[in-house]
Amino acid sequence: MNPVQTLRVALRALLRNKMRSFLTILGVIIGVAAVIAMVAIGEGAKARVMESFASMGSNLLIVMSGTTTHGGAFGGFGSMPTLTWDDLRAIQAEVPAVRTAAAEMRTSTQVQSEDQNWATMVIGTTPEYLEVRSWPLARGSGFTQSDVEGGNKVAVLGQTVVDKLFGAYADPVGQSVRINNVPFQVLGVLAKKGQSQIGHDNDDTLIIPQTTFQAKIRGGLQKYIQGMIMVSAVSTEETPKAQTQITDLLRDRHHLSVDADNDFSIRNLTELASAMQAGVSTLTTLLASIAAVSLLVGGIGIMNIMLVSVTERTREIGIRMAVGAKPRHILAQFLVEALTLSVAGGMLGVGLGVFAGERLASAFGWPMLIRIDIILISVIFSALVGVVFGLYPARKASRLDPIEALRFE
Repeated sequence: MNPVQTLRVALRALLRNKMRSFLTILGVIIGVAAVIAMVAIGEGAKARVMESFASMGSNLLIVMSGTTTHGGAFGGFGSMPTLTWDDLRAIQAEVPAVRTAAAEMRTSTQVQSEDQNWATMVIGTTPEYLEVRSWPLARGSGFTQSDVEGGNKVAVLGQTVVDKLFGAYADPVGQSVRINNVPFQVLGVLAKKGQSQIGHDNDDTLIIPQTTFQAKIRGGLQKYIQGMIMVSAVSTEETPKAQTQITDLLRDRHHLSVDADNDFSIRNLTELASAMQAGVSTLTTLLASIAAVSLLVGGIGIMNIMLVSVTERTREIGIRMAVGAKPRHILAQFLVEALTLSVAGGMLGVGLGVFAGERLASAFGWPMLIRIDIILISVIFSALVGVVFGLYPARKASRLDPIEALRFE
């Protein structure tokens, strides 16, 4: 028999018991579907983590000032001003692995338009801040270094602030807003960034020059930065090097001895994102491994039904052998039947897994990323399950004695 004839005979045998064949492959369907859905959701979760950290900025390092101590109680990083404006300029000029850097001073305050008001986060910084945060403008323009030097009362608004003060479809460029009753001209509107990794609305922000922030919003600390320094490394690979170089530079500038602790802190968001991705990957692998057990259960179901089929068709096997079928033909027929069951289950499982993944991703609000390699591996693995668990019944059928098989009732 050629392969096409073998396949036709196998299909006829399986279609004689449609419900039994379907129930046999149900375990394979569930196993493949579960693996694909779990991996798709895991990949979507990793993509959401990366989107969340990308919204903070590209290759971002956050340099925070030192801690206060009172009666043995530490105030936490940022509570003691130790970073100076000269430190910022040194980081910009003397650290080769740094692309750019900017100070960030922030406070929450009330902002007013002509007929609306809204409490938002006001940030005082320099033009480099938008580059550090990888934050383009949707409309208008940003402020310039001359605005910083002149202490000009100009502002760039996040989209949430625009919606609350002017309306969702309004163009506020050229209009005025009041911060602490001080009028500011709106120069531009920031592109939407969405939520941060902790659920904060990045678009609920208003950015002004740092000198204006210190003069009109919150007084400064002279040479000290009342906030943090945001640093963008030249590349992801250079981010750890930038962190080391900044650490060495600041320790030298702050005259810290070899055994003294740092009076500043540097947070590497790239490392944090990688750690979170690794955690999600581990969980995804665990869930996919548990789901893969269903494939093995499905394989046992295939073996069971094939053994039953061999018993039911013993007389048929004897007749085939009596008219010239060789053991290898019988072996091939039952292997093809097992393989057909498992591959059909794998294909149906792929469809069910993609559907389930889409529904779960929609429910969680995550992007869904289907990995073609996982689909191929699942289908191939289901085929191997069919071959492995169908081999014993097929060998048993091929070794039947024709005379005994013809006598079987």
